[in-house]
Amino acid sequence: MSYSVGQVSAFAGVTVRTLHHYDKAGLLSPSGRSRAGYRLYNDADLALLQQILFYRELGFSLGEIAAILKDPQANALEQLRSRQRRLSEEIDRLRQLAEVAERAIEVQQTGVSLTPQERFEVFGEIEFDLSYATRAELKWAHTEGQRESMARAAAHTKEDWRQLMGEATAWRAELLAAFDDGEPSDGERAMDLAEEHRLHISRWFTSCPPDMHRRIADDFLVDPRAFALVVPLSRQRPGLAGYVCKAVHANAARHPGGRTESREDRWGF
Repeated sequence: MSYSVGQVSAFAGVTVRTLHHYDKAGLLSPSGRSRAGYRLYNDADLALLQQILFYRELGFSLGEIAAILKDPQANALEQLRSRQRRLSEEIDRLRQLAEVAERAIEVQQTGVSLTPQERFEVFGEIEFDLSYATRAELKWAHTEGQRESMARAAAHTKEDWRQLMGEATAWRAELLAAFDDGEPSDGERAMDLAEEHRLHISRWFTSCPPDMHRRIADDFLVDPRAFALVVPLSRQRPGLAGYVCKAVHANAARHPGGRTESREDRWGF
């Protein structure tokens, strides 16, 4: 059975030009010619083409393929092992690039209108866990509070962010001091710190009544990324997230109409 170059091109998924190139390179010369001088390929030629395309798909150069085809027993196994190592390295590299792309998407979705250098200057360690902001955007996108928060964040200037993060840093220092001093989570000092945090959110992002503040604090216990936006991992202590959550609930309870919510209440914006 013989096949023209056009037929082989069609069912092998390669161009006629590629087949001509393989012929000139000595990789795949057709076994026959028509009376008019056109190339004709037989079944053995097609089997060889299949091998060439297999190695090309793995990224081998034509020279490497030629060496393998010249002496398959001597060259194929070692060449394949070498290619496997290189492919594994490339997979790792592409995975890292995919993570970089994902982080770039996350930063864009936060609404923080700063250059990468400015983000690093302003946020420091906090910058590296902005993925929670993306999750919050997806989770609460339908709520008025989230829309307002993202809009206001996008409008903040570099100086706004410096002031905001300065306030957050000072507050965090007081929080850690209270926790390290053994202050009770429902004591005056801890509740006042919880109230400062609630007012900070209202001042810079969106109105944060006590019931909303409770929901935010509850998230500290179920998503480490949420708490990392408040206290970087390097500054956290065991039990600190629970301490803050209890302080927020205690503070909310002392507000007019404050009460302890059910699980259903907490997540129903």
